Amino acid sequence: MTPNPQIIKSVEKLGYRVTVGDVAAQSGLELNFAQQGLLALASEAGGNLQVAESGDVVYLFPKNFRSILRNKYWQLRWQQTWSKIWQVLFYIIRISFGIVLIASILLMLVAIITIYIAMNSSNDDREGGRGGSFGGGFYFMPRFWIGDIFWWFDPGYNSRRRQRKRQAAGNYQMNFLEAVFSFLFGDGNPNADLEETRYSTIGAVIRSNKGAVTGEQIAPYVDETDEDENYMLPVLSRFNGYPEVSPQGEIIYYFPELQVMASQRPTQSTSSAGYLKKKLWHFSQAGGNQITLAAGLGILNIILAFVFEGLLQDGAIAAQLGGIVAFADSISWFLLGYGVLYLAIPLVRYFWIQGRNPKIIKRNQAREQRAIALSQPNQSLRQKLAYAQQFTGQKVIGDRDITYTTEDDLLDQNIKNQDRIDRQWQEKLRSMNNE
Repeated sequence: MTPNPQIIKSVEKLGYRVTVGDVAAQSGLELNFAQQGLLALASEAGGNLQVAESGDVVYLFPKNFRSILRNKYWQLRWQQTWSKIWQVLFYIIRISFGIVLIASILLMLVAIITIYIAMNSSNDDREGGRGGSFGGGFYFMPRFWIGDIFWWFDPGYNSRRRQRKRQAAGNYQMNFLEAVFSFLFGDGNPNADLEETRYSTIGAVIRSNKGAVTGEQIAPYVDETDEDENYMLPVLSRFNGYPEVSPQGEIIYYFPELQVMASQRPTQSTSSAGYLKKKLWHFSQAGGNQITLAAGLGILNIILAFVFEGLLQDGAIAAQLGGIVAFADSISWFLLGYGVLYLAIPLVRYFWIQGRNPKIIKRNQAREQRAIALSQPNQSLRQKLAYAQQFTGQKVIGDRDITYTTEDDLLDQNIKNQDRIDRQWQEKLRSMNNE
């Protein structure tokens, strides 16, 4: 069983000494799943178990446990290698769309110019003179494209530009080829890790309230609420929580296993807004000029495709000229189709985003209203919050609380435990004598 990456990251963030509750609250994983994952990780990475008198278990891991796992699991080594390979491959895929677009434009442009030159060369001297005038245009066009487009891809220019942008704005500025991909497909789902964020935040809320909460304290982090508080069921299931009913018939929820900590830590930060705020979809993170240029080149590609098709109405031209004209003719369906899809995909995506974002805004506003209501509690909510305080608690498992650990020999531990018990009795007798 390959260790869970979320558990590995949580153990590292928490300082390599954790309880199940620590990991569940940090990662947002189901508590039972976190327990199984920790046991598997301890078994495979040389971790140790420390058992307290209360029966609570602390997992202790060596700081080099990632290296141990990599040496043991070829899957982890392969994942690490594949991650590096995929970064290169994905970058090539991203820039390939821009490269194909520019190659398509240049191919059709050269083919159109070639056809015009061939047509003009077969005319009389007057037409040939006009062709010479067109020839001047021929020299202008390549100079325009090479001088005004390809310099954007010069490595020195890009590095200097990115450096200036980072200094000015402190963020990464994508080059034009990357901007074409962003114009086409956007920059990924801004809420891809929403569920992980949701439950890790809920875990932090429960921890900050010492393991006992009301439904109103969790409501700002769920999508939908109801009077029966059914939205709490997934939270109870995930973190092994229990409902309790007050004498007034109000329900609170407490989570005993999230009250157990391996060490005293600062409260895990929750959303600064006080509620789960989903991010809006953006059409593209490319600059406005880059988007305009990307769209303009798409339009130019379609125009050139129609012009090229018009010049090839006489099918004999491509056969006579051969070479680049014949090649462009053979893939003319691809050139036109690519241009149409190049503009259709962003257009469809734009309207999809326009329909999606209002729904996100509406849900964010609903969660914000619940957070505001929580910050201004009425009498009923204040009673529930007061009743929840009866179930709050934190149990920090320190070294003094450990009665058994897999780090030491069992006989040595028995001797240490007996010495500890003797010291406790001596301290108790001393205190009684002083009284």
